[in-house]
Amino acid sequence: MALSADLIPADVRYRLKALGLATRRAVGDRGIGTHASRSRGAGLEFAQYRAYERGDEPRQIDWKLYARSNRFFVREAERESPVALWIMLDASASMADRLPAARGVAACLAELALANGDRFGLLALRGDGLQRVAPASGTQARDRLQRMLATLEAGGGLPDEAMLAPLWERIGARDLIVMLSDFFDDAAAALATRLSDAGREVLAIEILKPAERDFPFVDGHVFRDPETGRELVGDGPALRDAFLMRFGEARAALHARFTAAGVACATLLTDQPVDTPLHVLFGRRA
Repeated sequence: MALSADLIPADVRYRLKALGLATRRAVGDRGIGTHASRSRGAGLEFAQYRAYERGDEPRQIDWKLYARSNRFFVREAERESPVALWIMLDASASMADRLPAARGVAACLAELALANGDRFGLLALRGDGLQRVAPASGTQARDRLQRMLATLEAGGGLPDEAMLAPLWERIGARDLIVMLSDFFDDAAAALATRLSDAGREVLAIEILKPAERDFPFVDGHVFRDPETGRELVGDGPALRDAFLMRFGEARAALHARFTAAGVACATLLTDQPVDTPLHVLFGRRA
Protein backbone atom coordinates (compact mmCIF):
# COMPACT_ATOMS: atom_id res chain seq x y z
CA MET A 1 0.00 0.00 0.00
CA ALA A 2 1.53 3.33 -1.03
CA LEU A 3 0.37 5.09 2.11
CA SER A 4 2.18 2.56 4.30
CA ALA A 5 5.43 3.23 2.45
CA ASP A 6 4.95 6.98 2.94
CA LEU A 7 4.33 6.71 6.66
CA ILE A 8 7.15 4.26 7.39
CA PRO A 9 10.51 4.86 5.67
CA ALA A 10 12.37 1.79 4.48
CA ASP A 11 15.12 2.06 7.11
CA VAL A 12 12.55 2.36 9.89
CA ARG A 13 10.61 -0.63 8.58
CA TYR A 14 13.81 -2.68 8.63
CA ARG A 15 14.55 -1.73 12.25
CA LEU A 16 11.02 -2.65 13.33
CA LYS A 17 11.93 -6.30 12.73
CA ALA A 18 13.98 -6.19 15.93
CA LEU A 19 10.96 -5.17 18.03
CA GLY A 20 7.84 -6.90 19.29
CA LEU A 21 4.89 -5.64 21.29
CA ALA A 22 4.99 -6.74 24.89
CA THR A 23 2.84 -6.07 27.92
CA ARG A 24 3.60 -6.38 31.60
CA ARG A 25 0.06 -7.32 32.54
CA ALA A 26 -0.03 -10.49 30.46
CA VAL A 27 2.82 -11.99 32.49
CA GLY A 28 1.68 -10.76 35.89
CA ASP A 29 4.05 -9.16 38.34
CA ARG A 30 7.08 -11.27 37.50
CA GLY A 31 8.54 -8.78 35.07
CA ILE A 32 8.35 -7.77 31.45
CA GLY A 33 7.94 -10.17 28.58
CA THR A 34 6.06 -11.07 25.45
CA HIS A 35 2.40 -11.64 26.21
CA ALA A 36 0.96 -15.12 25.90
CA SER A 37 -2.45 -14.64 27.45
CA ARG A 38 -5.69 -15.77 25.86
CA SER A 39 -7.99 -13.04 24.52
CA ARG A 40 -11.18 -12.90 22.56
CA GLY A 41 -10.69 -12.68 18.82
CA ALA A 42 -11.39 -14.35 15.51
CA GLY A 43 -10.14 -17.75 16.60
CA LEU A 44 -11.59 -21.26 16.49
CA GLU A 45 -13.05 -21.92 19.93
CA PHE A 46 -16.33 -19.99 20.29
CA ALA A 47 -16.54 -17.75 23.37
CA GLN A 48 -19.31 -15.16 23.08
CA TYR A 49 -21.24 -12.70 20.93
CA ARG A 50 -20.86 -8.94 21.00
CA ALA A 51 -22.53 -6.10 19.11
CA TYR A 52 -21.06 -5.26 15.71
CA GLU A 53 -18.69 -2.26 15.65
CA ARG A 54 -17.58 -0.29 12.64
CA GLY A 55 -14.36 -1.83 11.38
CA ASP A 56 -15.24 -5.43 12.24
CA GLU A 57 -14.75 -7.98 9.49
CA PRO A 58 -18.07 -8.92 7.78
CA ARG A 59 -17.05 -12.58 7.91
CA GLN A 60 -17.27 -12.42 11.72
CA ILE A 61 -20.98 -11.49 11.65
CA ASP A 62 -23.36 -14.29 12.62
CA TRP A 63 -25.88 -14.02 9.78
CA LYS A 64 -28.21 -16.66 11.23
CA LEU A 65 -28.51 -14.63 14.42
CA TYR A 66 -29.11 -11.51 12.31
CA ALA A 67 -31.98 -13.27 10.55
CA ARG A 68 -33.60 -13.98 13.93
CA SER A 69 -32.89 -10.68 15.66
CA ASN A 70 -32.46 -8.18 12.80
CA ARG A 71 -29.33 -6.96 14.60
CA PHE A 72 -25.66 -7.47 13.76
CA PHE A 73 -23.61 -9.53 16.20
CA VAL A 74 -20.00 -10.65 15.91
CA ARG A 75 -18.82 -14.07 17.06
CA GLU A 76 -15.81 -13.84 19.34
CA ALA A 77 -13.62 -16.79 20.13
CA GLU A 78 -10.76 -17.60 22.44
CA ARG A 79 -7.42 -17.58 20.71
CA GLU A 80 -3.79 -17.42 21.66
CA SER A 81 -3.33 -13.71 21.12
CA PRO A 82 -2.10 -10.69 22.99
CA VAL A 83 -4.43 -8.10 24.36
CA ALA A 84 -5.70 -5.42 22.02
CA LEU A 85 -3.47 -2.42 21.33
CA TRP A 86 -5.13 0.99 21.42
CA ILE A 87 -3.17 3.80 19.78
CA MET A 88 -4.46 6.98 21.41
CA LEU A 89 -3.46 10.08 19.44
CA ASP A 90 -3.82 13.63 20.73
CA ALA A 91 -5.11 15.59 17.71
CA SER A 92 -5.59 18.93 19.47
CA ALA A 93 -4.36 22.12 17.80
CA SER A 94 -0.95 22.13 19.54
CA MET A 95 -0.19 18.83 17.77
CA ALA A 96 -0.70 20.23 14.24
CA ASP A 97 2.99 20.44 13.31
CA ARG A 98 3.75 17.22 15.20
CA LEU A 99 1.05 15.24 13.46
CA PRO A 100 3.32 13.84 10.69
CA ALA A 101 5.59 12.36 13.37
CA ALA A 102 2.59 11.04 15.33
CA ARG A 103 1.19 9.42 12.17
CA GLY A 104 4.52 7.68 11.61
CA VAL A 105 4.68 6.34 15.17
CA ALA A 106 1.07 5.15 14.97
CA ALA A 107 1.74 3.37 11.67
CA CYS A 108 4.79 1.66 13.18
CA LEU A 109 2.77 0.48 16.17
CA ALA A 110 0.14 -0.96 13.84
CA GLU A 111 2.84 -2.81 11.90
CA LEU A 112 4.23 -4.32 15.11
CA ALA A 113 0.76 -5.47 16.12
CA LEU A 114 0.08 -6.82 12.64
CA ALA A 115 3.32 -8.83 12.65
CA ASN A 116 2.40 -10.27 16.05
CA GLY A 117 -1.13 -11.25 15.01
CA ASP A 118 -2.63 -8.78 17.51
CA ARG A 119 -5.77 -6.68 17.32
CA PHE A 120 -5.11 -2.96 17.15
CA GLY A 121 -7.22 0.18 16.95
CA LEU A 122 -6.90 3.95 16.87
CA LEU A 123 -8.49 6.69 18.99
CA ALA A 124 -7.94 10.29 17.90
CA LEU A 125 -8.78 12.93 20.52
CA ARG A 126 -10.01 16.30 19.26
CA GLY A 127 -12.02 19.11 20.75
CA ASP A 128 -15.06 18.02 18.72
CA GLY A 129 -14.95 14.45 20.03
CA LEU A 130 -13.38 11.06 19.37
CA GLN A 131 -12.54 9.51 16.01
CA ARG A 132 -12.15 5.76 16.25
CA VAL A 133 -11.02 2.72 14.34
CA ALA A 134 -12.20 -0.32 16.32
CA PRO A 135 -9.55 -2.92 17.19
CA ALA A 136 -9.18 -5.67 14.62
CA SER A 137 -6.37 -7.76 13.18
CA GLY A 138 -5.01 -8.25 9.69
CA THR A 139 -4.00 -6.12 6.74
CA GLN A 140 -7.48 -4.68 6.22
CA ALA A 141 -7.42 -3.35 9.77
CA ARG A 142 -3.99 -1.83 9.09
CA ASP A 143 -5.28 -0.19 5.91
CA ARG A 144 -8.35 1.27 7.68
CA LEU A 145 -6.13 2.72 10.38
CA GLN A 146 -3.79 4.27 7.83
CA ARG A 147 -6.66 5.83 5.91
CA MET A 148 -7.86 7.50 9.09
CA LEU A 149 -4.34 8.71 9.86
CA ALA A 150 -4.06 10.19 6.36
CA THR A 151 -7.22 12.28 6.71
CA LEU A 152 -6.84 13.21 10.38
CA GLU A 153 -6.41 16.92 11.11
CA ALA A 154 -5.50 18.56 14.39
CA GLY A 155 -7.82 21.16 15.87
CA GLY A 156 -9.31 22.54 19.06
CA GLY A 157 -8.47 21.26 22.50
CA LEU A 158 -9.03 17.83 24.00
CA PRO A 159 -12.52 16.27 24.36
CA ASP A 160 -14.44 17.03 27.52
CA GLU A 161 -15.33 14.42 30.12
CA ALA A 162 -18.67 13.52 28.52
CA MET A 163 -17.03 12.88 25.15
CA LEU A 164 -14.40 10.66 26.78
CA ALA A 165 -16.99 8.46 28.50
CA PRO A 166 -16.97 5.78 25.73
CA LEU A 167 -13.29 5.09 26.46
CA TRP A 168 -14.15 3.36 29.71
CA GLU A 169 -16.54 1.00 27.92
CA ARG A 170 -14.38 0.28 24.88
CA ILE A 171 -10.93 -0.22 26.39
CA GLY A 172 -10.66 -3.61 28.07
CA ALA A 173 -9.00 -4.13 31.42
CA ARG A 174 -6.16 -6.13 29.81
CA ASP A 175 -5.66 -3.87 26.79
CA LEU A 176 -2.44 -1.98 26.08
CA ILE A 177 -2.71 1.77 25.44
CA VAL A 178 0.01 3.84 23.79
CA MET A 179 -0.76 7.56 24.03
CA LEU A 180 0.90 10.00 21.61
CA SER A 181 0.84 13.66 22.69
CA ASP A 182 2.92 16.73 23.46
CA PHE A 183 1.25 16.59 26.92
CA PHE A 184 1.15 20.40 27.05
CA ASP A 185 -2.50 20.21 28.10
CA ASP A 186 -2.73 18.81 31.62
CA ALA A 187 -5.88 16.95 30.53
CA ALA A 188 -3.75 14.64 28.35
CA ALA A 189 -1.49 13.62 31.23
CA ALA A 190 -4.52 13.32 33.52
CA LEU A 191 -6.20 10.95 31.05
CA ALA A 192 -3.09 8.76 30.81
CA THR A 193 -2.74 8.50 34.59
CA ARG A 194 -6.48 7.94 35.07
CA LEU A 195 -6.44 5.03 32.65
CA SER A 196 -3.43 3.59 34.47
CA ASP A 197 -5.09 4.05 37.86
CA ALA A 198 -8.12 2.19 36.46
CA GLY A 199 -5.92 -0.83 35.81
CA ARG A 200 -5.05 -0.36 32.14
CA GLU A 201 -1.44 -0.57 31.02
CA VAL A 202 -0.49 2.79 29.54
CA LEU A 203 2.64 3.85 27.68
CA ALA A 204 3.22 7.51 26.81
CA ILE A 205 5.15 8.92 23.86
CA GLU A 206 5.92 12.60 24.28
CA ILE A 207 6.32 14.36 20.91
CA LEU A 208 8.39 17.54 20.96
CA LYS A 209 9.88 19.92 18.40
CA PRO A 210 13.60 20.69 18.20
CA ALA A 211 12.83 24.36 18.93
CA GLU A 212 11.56 23.31 22.35
CA ARG A 213 14.86 21.57 23.00
CA ASP A 214 17.12 24.31 21.59
CA PHE A 215 15.05 27.56 21.67
CA PRO A 216 16.99 28.87 18.62
CA PHE A 217 15.22 32.24 18.27
CA VAL A 218 17.79 35.00 17.81
CA ASP A 219 15.62 38.08 17.29
CA GLY A 220 12.27 39.42 18.36
CA HIS A 221 9.61 36.77 17.92
CA VAL A 222 5.84 36.38 18.26
CA PHE A 223 4.99 33.24 20.19
CA ARG A 224 1.42 32.06 19.65
CA ASP A 225 -0.62 29.42 21.48
CA PRO A 226 -2.34 27.41 18.69
CA GLU A 227 -5.26 26.42 20.93
CA THR A 228 -6.10 29.71 22.64
CA GLY A 229 -4.67 32.14 20.08
CA ARG A 230 -2.84 34.07 22.83
CA GLU A 231 0.34 35.78 21.67
CA LEU A 232 3.54 36.80 23.42
CA VAL A 233 6.03 39.15 21.78
CA GLY A 234 9.52 38.76 23.15
CA ASP A 235 13.24 38.83 22.45
CA GLY A 236 14.55 35.32 21.78
CA PRO A 237 17.97 35.57 23.48
CA ALA A 238 16.48 37.31 26.51
CA LEU A 239 13.87 34.60 26.97
CA ARG A 240 16.02 31.56 26.17
CA ASP A 241 17.53 30.68 29.55
CA ALA A 242 14.28 31.15 31.47
CA PHE A 243 12.32 29.15 28.89
CA LEU A 244 14.74 26.23 28.87
CA MET A 245 14.80 26.11 32.67
CA ARG A 246 11.00 26.22 33.03
CA PHE A 247 10.45 23.80 30.15
CA GLY A 248 12.95 21.36 31.66
CA GLU A 249 11.25 21.60 35.05
CA ALA A 250 7.82 20.99 33.48
CA ARG A 251 9.08 17.91 31.63
CA ALA A 252 10.75 16.53 34.76
CA ALA A 253 7.49 16.98 36.68
CA LEU A 254 5.53 15.24 33.90
CA HIS A 255 7.90 12.28 33.85
CA ALA A 256 7.80 12.00 37.64
CA ARG A 257 4.00 12.05 37.50
CA PHE A 258 4.01 9.24 34.94
CA THR A 259 6.49 7.20 36.94
CA ALA A 260 4.36 7.51 40.07
CA ALA A 261 1.31 6.33 38.09
CA GLY A 262 3.16 3.39 36.50
CA VAL A 263 3.11 4.94 33.01
CA ALA A 264 6.29 4.25 31.03
CA CYS A 265 7.30 7.25 28.92
CA ALA A 266 9.61 7.89 25.96
CA THR A 267 10.26 11.05 23.96
CA LEU A 268 10.32 11.68 20.21
CA LEU A 269 11.73 14.88 18.75
CA THR A 270 10.30 15.56 15.31
CA ASP A 271 13.79 15.61 13.76
CA GLN A 272 14.39 12.01 14.92
CA PRO A 273 13.35 8.76 13.19
CA VAL A 274 9.77 7.89 14.14
CA ASP A 275 10.78 4.52 15.62
CA THR A 276 13.08 6.16 18.22
CA PRO A 277 10.64 5.93 21.18
CA LEU A 278 9.57 2.39 20.23
CA HIS A 279 13.09 1.10 20.78
CA VAL A 280 13.06 2.73 24.22
CA LEU A 281 9.68 1.27 25.19
CA PHE A 282 9.81 -2.15 23.52
CA GLY A 283 13.50 -2.76 22.90
CA ARG A 284 14.16 -3.01 26.62
CA ARG A 285 11.16 -5.32 27.01
CA ALA A 286 12.38 -7.87 24.46
